[in-house]
Amino acid sequence: MNASQSLRLNVGCGRSPIDGWTNLDAVALPGVDIVCDLETVRTSPIPLPDDSVDEILLSHVIEHVRDSLGLMQELWRVAKPGALAAIRCPHGATDRAWEDPTHLRAYYPGSFGYFAQPHYIRSDYGYRGDWQPEVVRLLVDRSRCAGLAAAAAYEKTRTERNVVREMICELRAVKPLRVPGRDAIVPPRIEIAQVD
Repeated sequence: MNASQSLRLNVGCGRSPIDGWTNLDAVALPGVDIVCDLETVRTSPIPLPDDSVDEILLSHVIEHVRDSLGLMQELWRVAKPGALAAIRCPHGATDRAWEDPTHLRAYYPGSFGYFAQPHYIRSDYGYRGDWQPEVVRLLVDRSRCAGLAAAAAYEKTRTERNVVREMICELRAVKPLRVPGRDAIVPPRIEIAQVD
Protein backbone atom coordinates (compact mmCIF):
# COMPACT_ATOMS: atom_id res chain seq x y z
CA MET A 1 0.00 0.00 0.00
CA ASN A 2 1.38 3.43 -0.87
CA ALA A 3 1.37 6.37 1.53
CA SER A 4 -1.66 8.02 -0.10
CA GLN A 5 -3.93 5.00 0.46
CA SER A 6 -5.82 4.80 3.69
CA LEU A 7 -5.78 1.66 5.79
CA ARG A 8 -9.14 0.64 7.20
CA LEU A 9 -9.14 -2.25 9.66
CA ASN A 10 -12.19 -4.49 10.14
CA VAL A 11 -11.45 -6.09 13.53
CA GLY A 12 -13.06 -9.43 14.31
CA CYS A 13 -14.61 -9.68 10.85
CA GLY A 14 -15.52 -13.36 11.16
CA ARG A 15 -17.54 -14.44 8.14
CA SER A 16 -18.25 -10.82 7.15
CA PRO A 17 -15.10 -9.40 5.54
CA ILE A 18 -15.51 -6.00 3.87
CA ASP A 19 -14.08 -5.28 0.42
CA GLY A 20 -11.50 -2.49 0.50
CA TRP A 21 -10.75 -3.05 4.19
CA THR A 22 -8.02 -5.07 5.85
CA ASN A 23 -9.97 -7.83 7.57
CA LEU A 24 -8.65 -9.22 10.86
CA ASP A 25 -9.89 -12.26 12.76
CA ALA A 26 -8.59 -14.97 15.09
CA VAL A 27 -9.47 -17.63 12.50
CA ALA A 28 -8.19 -17.84 8.90
CA LEU A 29 -11.63 -17.69 7.31
CA PRO A 30 -12.16 -16.71 3.65
CA GLY A 31 -11.42 -13.00 3.20
CA VAL A 32 -9.35 -12.66 6.40
CA ASP A 33 -6.11 -10.75 5.70
CA ILE A 34 -4.58 -10.81 9.20
CA VAL A 35 -4.96 -13.67 11.67
CA CYS A 36 -4.58 -12.36 15.21
CA ASP A 37 -6.00 -13.41 18.58
CA LEU A 38 -7.66 -10.33 20.11
CA GLU A 39 -7.18 -11.75 23.63
CA THR A 40 -3.40 -11.81 23.36
CA VAL A 41 -2.57 -8.51 21.65
CA ARG A 42 -0.71 -7.28 24.76
CA THR A 43 1.92 -10.00 24.17
CA SER A 44 1.37 -10.80 20.46
CA PRO A 45 0.63 -7.42 18.82
CA ILE A 46 -1.32 -6.88 15.64
CA PRO A 47 1.28 -7.13 12.84
CA LEU A 48 0.91 -3.51 11.74
CA PRO A 49 3.22 -0.55 12.37
CA ASP A 50 2.48 2.22 14.86
CA ASP A 51 0.31 5.08 13.51
CA SER A 52 -0.66 3.22 10.32
CA VAL A 53 -4.46 2.83 10.46
CA ASP A 54 -6.94 5.53 9.42
CA GLU A 55 -10.22 3.86 10.36
CA ILE A 56 -11.24 0.91 12.55
CA LEU A 57 -14.48 -1.05 12.76
CA LEU A 58 -15.45 -3.45 15.55
CA SER A 59 -18.91 -4.76 14.74
CA HIS A 60 -20.29 -6.95 17.53
CA VAL A 61 -16.80 -7.89 18.67
CA ILE A 62 -15.88 -6.03 21.86
CA GLU A 63 -18.52 -7.76 24.00
CA HIS A 64 -16.75 -11.06 23.19
CA VAL A 65 -13.29 -9.86 24.32
CA ARG A 66 -12.15 -10.50 27.88
CA ASP A 67 -9.28 -7.95 27.77
CA SER A 68 -11.04 -5.02 26.09
CA LEU A 69 -8.53 -2.52 27.54
CA GLY A 70 -5.65 -4.50 26.02
CA LEU A 71 -7.43 -4.56 22.68
CA MET A 72 -8.24 -0.84 22.69
CA GLN A 73 -4.67 0.00 23.74
CA GLU A 74 -3.31 -2.05 20.82
CA LEU A 75 -5.76 -0.48 18.36
CA TRP A 76 -4.66 2.93 19.66
CA ARG A 77 -1.04 1.96 18.93
CA VAL A 78 -1.75 1.16 15.27
CA ALA A 79 -4.16 4.10 14.81
CA LYS A 80 -2.98 7.33 13.26
CA PRO A 81 -3.57 10.45 15.39
CA GLY A 82 -7.22 11.39 14.86
CA ALA A 83 -8.16 7.98 13.41
CA LEU A 84 -11.83 7.05 13.73
CA ALA A 85 -12.97 3.85 15.44
CA ALA A 86 -16.58 2.69 15.29
CA ILE A 87 -17.76 0.14 17.85
CA ARG A 88 -21.12 -1.54 17.31
CA CYS A 89 -22.49 -3.67 20.14
CA PRO A 90 -25.64 -4.52 22.07
CA HIS A 91 -26.79 -2.05 24.73
CA GLY A 92 -26.33 -3.50 28.22
CA ALA A 93 -30.04 -3.18 29.07
CA THR A 94 -31.15 -5.54 26.31
CA ASP A 95 -31.58 -9.27 26.27
CA ARG A 96 -29.18 -9.29 23.28
CA ALA A 97 -26.34 -8.24 25.60
CA TRP A 98 -26.54 -11.48 27.60
CA GLU A 99 -28.47 -14.08 25.56
CA ASP A 100 -25.32 -15.07 23.67
CA PRO A 101 -23.21 -17.18 26.06
CA THR A 102 -20.02 -15.93 24.34
CA HIS A 103 -20.70 -12.34 25.48
CA LEU A 104 -18.36 -11.53 28.36
CA ARG A 105 -19.54 -8.07 29.41
CA ALA A 106 -22.25 -5.53 28.73
CA TYR A 107 -21.64 -1.99 27.48
CA TYR A 108 -23.59 1.19 28.11
CA PRO A 109 -23.19 4.70 26.66
CA GLY A 110 -20.84 5.64 29.53
CA SER A 111 -18.63 2.56 29.11
CA PHE A 112 -16.67 4.00 26.18
CA GLY A 113 -15.21 6.80 28.31
CA TYR A 114 -12.99 4.19 29.95
CA PHE A 115 -11.06 3.89 26.69
CA ALA A 116 -9.93 7.53 27.27
CA GLN A 117 -7.08 8.48 29.62
CA PRO A 118 -8.96 11.27 31.45
CA HIS A 119 -11.20 8.69 33.18
CA TYR A 120 -8.31 7.17 35.15
CA ILE A 121 -8.25 9.78 37.91
CA ARG A 122 -8.33 7.44 40.91
CA SER A 123 -6.55 4.33 39.67
CA ASP A 124 -3.90 3.32 37.16
CA TYR A 125 -4.64 -0.07 35.63
CA GLY A 126 -1.76 0.19 33.17
CA TYR A 127 -4.00 1.11 30.25
CA ARG A 128 -2.10 3.32 27.79
CA GLY A 129 -4.59 4.09 25.03
CA ASP A 130 -6.61 7.26 24.56
CA TRP A 131 -9.81 7.21 22.53
CA GLN A 132 -12.18 10.17 22.81
CA PRO A 133 -15.78 8.97 22.45
CA GLU A 134 -17.43 11.57 20.22
CA VAL A 135 -20.93 10.21 19.69
CA VAL A 136 -22.96 7.27 20.95
CA ARG A 137 -25.84 6.48 18.63
CA LEU A 138 -28.67 4.46 20.16
CA LEU A 139 -30.82 2.66 17.61
CA VAL A 140 -34.12 2.37 19.43
CA ASP A 141 -37.12 0.25 18.58
CA ARG A 142 -39.65 2.55 16.92
CA SER A 143 -42.55 0.58 18.42
CA ARG A 144 -41.20 1.37 21.92
CA CYS A 145 -40.48 5.08 21.29
CA ALA A 146 -43.03 6.19 18.69
CA GLY A 147 -43.95 9.85 19.09
CA LEU A 148 -41.36 10.52 21.79
CA ALA A 149 -38.93 13.42 21.58
CA ALA A 150 -35.24 12.44 21.65
CA ALA A 151 -34.85 13.38 25.35
CA ALA A 152 -37.85 11.25 26.35
CA ALA A 153 -36.66 8.35 24.20
CA TYR A 154 -33.20 8.59 25.80
CA GLU A 155 -34.73 8.54 29.29
CA LYS A 156 -36.67 5.43 28.29
CA THR A 157 -33.36 3.75 27.29
CA ARG A 158 -32.05 4.49 30.79
CA THR A 159 -35.04 3.11 32.71
CA GLU A 160 -36.45 0.26 30.61
CA ARG A 161 -35.06 -2.93 29.11
CA ASN A 162 -35.03 -3.91 25.43
CA VAL A 163 -35.54 -0.40 24.05
CA VAL A 164 -32.20 -0.14 22.22
CA ARG A 165 -31.64 -2.51 19.29
CA GLU A 166 -27.99 -1.61 18.78
CA MET A 167 -25.46 0.91 20.08
CA ILE A 168 -22.76 2.53 17.92
CA CYS A 169 -19.94 4.55 19.42
CA GLU A 170 -17.57 6.64 17.30
CA LEU A 171 -14.23 7.39 18.96
CA ARG A 172 -11.14 9.36 17.86
CA ALA A 173 -7.55 8.40 18.62
CA VAL A 174 -5.96 11.10 20.79
CA LYS A 175 -2.18 11.25 20.50
CA PRO A 176 -0.17 11.89 22.59
CA LEU A 177 -1.95 10.48 25.65
CA ARG A 178 -3.82 13.01 27.77
CA VAL A 179 -3.27 13.34 31.49
CA PRO A 180 -6.02 11.80 33.65
CA GLY A 181 -8.27 14.41 35.19
CA ARG A 182 -11.90 15.27 35.73
CA ASP A 183 -11.54 18.55 33.80
CA ALA A 184 -10.35 16.66 30.70
CA ILE A 185 -13.38 14.34 30.54
CA VAL A 186 -15.55 15.16 27.55
CA PRO A 187 -18.76 13.09 27.47
CA PRO A 188 -19.92 11.87 24.07
CA ARG A 189 -22.92 13.33 22.30
CA ILE A 190 -25.88 10.96 22.53
CA GLU A 191 -28.00 10.51 19.42
CA ILE A 192 -31.27 8.61 19.18
CA ALA A 193 -32.36 6.99 15.93
CA GLN A 194 -35.63 5.10 15.68
CA VAL A 195 -35.53 1.89 13.65
CA ASP A 196 -38.16 -0.65 12.63
